[in-house]
This record gives sequence, structure tokens and C-alpha cells, in this order.
Amino acid sequence: MNTVDANTLIAVRTPSAQYEVEIGAGLVGLVGERVDALLAGGIRAGKQRAFVVTSPEIDRLWGEQLAAGFPAPVTRLMVPAGEEHKRLATVERLAEELAQHGADRDSVLVAFGGGVIGDMTGLVAAMYMRGIRYVGVPTTLLAQVDSSLGGKTGVNLAAGKNLVGAFYHPLAVYADTTTLGTLPKAELRAGLQESVKAGIIYDSELFDFMESESAAVLAGEGEALTRVVAASVRVKAEVVSADEREGGLRMILNLGHTLGHAIEVATGYKQLLHGQAVAWGMIAAVGIAARRGMVSADDAARMERVVRAYGPMRGFVADAAELVALTAKDKKNRSGARSFVLPVRIGEAVVVKDVSEAELMMAAAGIVGEAKAAGAIA
Repeated sequence: MNTVDANTLIAVRTPSAQYEVEIGAGLVGLVGERVDALLAGGIRAGKQRAFVVTSPEIDRLWGEQLAAGFPAPVTRLMVPAGEEHKRLATVERLAEELAQHGADRDSVLVAFGGGVIGDMTGLVAAMYMRGIRYVGVPTTLLAQVDSSLGGKTGVNLAAGKNLVGAFYHPLAVYADTTTLGTLPKAELRAGLQESVKAGIIYDSELFDFMESESAAVLAGEGEALTRVVAASVRVKAEVVSADEREGGLRMILNLGHTLGHAIEVATGYKQLLHGQAVAWGMIAAVGIAARRGMVSADDAARMERVVRAYGPMRGFVADAAELVALTAKDKKNRSGARSFVLPVRIGEAVVVKDVSEAELMMAAAGIVGEAKAAGAIA
């Protein structure tokens, strides 16, 4: 029988939703019972059905264990891995498959995989029959610490990342840290950049821990990694609970993402993992803040050093002017003004709307030049 050796429950409380994120080892096989309990025994009684949206890779590793934990058979819907599949065409296909399998308003979706799976499953849940329930079972570090909670769902357009979506919260999130042991090293490190971000913008203690215990965290040691996951989730939960719709505070979660998303779009999502692109975006943001005198030289140096420690910084090829142009299409912009997140000290960041084209060009040119020199580092 599966048991959770140690689990942490973190509450998300917003005006439109209240749910918990459960973090622990051995959760995959317990998700079915957890979901059935949330639905007051509806799956066991045959009144409600569960549909698992996952990728073939995750299904091969964990699919049978997940399915075996449900009190009734589940239907598994497959989505190929990769950001290129995070499009409306995939959402439509999933919705058609749900209809073919008889899914109704009492059905529940299970987003079982990384951030792409979670974002798309949430959007399908928001749209299918004008809204059905879903739960998140994130299997990557990036998804566990960031994208699985907060209610943001969406897909990409050719013009930019996550430009079509909805705010739609899950019933619950189950983050099984055991699944992180199957991640390639590059994916683990890329996901950890979101935790570095959380430390920079909101939680100085998390930053200090990731700085001093980087060897243990990067080695994937269970206690260290679980501490990072839990602290990162708390940051996201507190920020989202205070600002559900990204009207103010929540925008700080986008540190590094403005130029990071631009890099992803410019490179066709093929050269970097999301966290690797965000790492470059954070280096650029720290540089802008330092040149403005918004952050001390010591704090800026520590931020950059820790970002690089969780690298290596993978090279990419892009044009700086194109990156700057793409930031004008970022979904965070309002009334034609760019919104840009800059750190002011370790544990605090602000949103500014006056970053100039010249500042952006200098920052973009700096990371593009370094990235080209770095080459394709694995």
C-alpha cells in the first residue's frame, strides 16, 4: 500500500476558489481516493467519471499507478510532450475526445504531467460544457512549484506565449515529490529557477537556503528538495490568495518572464526549457535594476550568482531587437505600456512601467551575446 512519508498541506484562498496543495512522497497512487473523497464518493458510486490528461512518457512511468488508485476505471487522453502542442488545436481535440467518451458536467479531469499538460487541461476544464472540475497532479518541478496552482490556464499563439486562456482553479493539487526522481537533470535545474525566482521576489529565507544548500538541492536530496518545493508553493499561494487576477502583487511572479517568454517565442520553443529562458530573463532584469540603482550591488551579485548556480546557462540564438519587439506583445502589458518586474532587494520586487527601449536593448543584447558565446550547453 502506498503511504505518504511526510506531507505538507498549503491552502490557496481566493475570492473565487478555496483548495489545498498537498506535497509529499508516494502521492500518485493515492490521488484516486483523494479525488473520490472530494466528490463525496461519486466515482466509487459510479455517478461521476475521471478523465486523465497526460503524455505518453508520463503514462509509461506512472500511469498504471495513478489509475490503480481510482475506485473505478479512468479514461486516459494523451497529449504529445512539447510546448509546440500547447495550442488551441490540441484543446479542441481533447474536447472532442471527451465528448466521444461521454464526459458530462459531473466528470472530473486530472492534469497529470508538466506545465504544458496542466495549462491545457485547465483550459479544457474551463471551456468544456462551460466548465467542469479538474485536479492537478504535477510531475515536474516547474509545475509543482509554479504552474499547477493559481488558476492560470492557457495556450500559445504564434504571436506569443499564453495569449489565450482563462483563470480557472483546480479542486486540489497533489505534488508527489517521488516523480521528481525521474526528471532529467536539465529539467530539474530549469524548474529550480522558478524557486530561485520565488526567493528573489518574496522569500529571502528560501533564497538563503537555495544559496547555502545548492549542492543538496541540485543533487535532488529528498529533504532539501521537499523544503524548496513547499516554500515555493507557499510563496505562490500567498501571492495568489492576495491578488487572484494579477491586478497588482501577483505580477511580481513574472520576474524574468517578460524577456524569458520573448526568448521562447523567438526560438520557436526549441532551444531552451522554460526555466532556462526565465533564468536569462532574470539575469537581464537584475542587470536593469542594478543599472538603475534600484538594488544594491551586493544583492544584485548574489541574485545573479544563485541564478547561475542553478544553470548552467544554456546558449541560444536570437536577435536582441526581435526580443525587445516581442516584449511589446506580452500579456502583462496594459494600455500599451510594458509592465516589467525588477528586484529591489532579496525577498522583494516591484512592477515598473517605464523601462525604456534603450534599457531593454542593452539588457537583451547582453544576454544574447553571452548566450551565443555559451553555445548549446546541456
